[in-house]
Amino acid sequence: MAETLQDLGSDRTLLLVDDDETFLRRLAKAMEKRGFEVETADSVTTGKAIAMARPPAFAVCDLRLGDGNGLDVVEAIREKRPDSRIVVLTGYGAIATAVAAVKIGATDYLSKPADATDITNALLAGGDELPPPPENPMSADRVRWEHIQRVYELCDRNVSETARRLNMHRRTLQRILAKRSPR
Repeated sequence: MAETLQDLGSDRTLLLVDDDETFLRRLAKAMEKRGFEVETADSVTTGKAIAMARPPAFAVCDLRLGDGNGLDVVEAIREKRPDSRIVVLTGYGAIATAVAAVKIGATDYLSKPADATDITNALLAGGDELPPPPENPMSADRVRWEHIQRVYELCDRNVSETARRLNMHRRTLQRILAKRSPR
């Protein structure tokens, strides 16, 4: 059974590292309401500086940040505080990055959009226990759409290059991109 924040003692420090300012603000408010003492950072540089100066008991780090990789922040936290519980968040879920995050010392790995409840459950899951599955997981159509959007952005919004990399017909890709995102 997952521990509660009260079971963990007096150290409730939480470092949130994400370059999406709106998401960071909303998550910080939600985590404060859950009893965490929140500190935020919007870059690898700031996150590492906070981790070195005041290593938190808990951390949530985005994988891709404007100035680098969130795993660098995870390593900095682990170096100063090996017992901290760290969740890595990303909008680009992949098995390889999940394995890398866990090897470096992350407690868990969640794909965006993850809400404050999912994140809290992951942070408070004790030992080898897995947190409960998310209440509203992304649909398979949504996961596919997110992947296509990611590749499209990585190809500088070039439809032909994206279609080639995804091994799909260009017109099929254009139809997918013209539609709204699935729920």
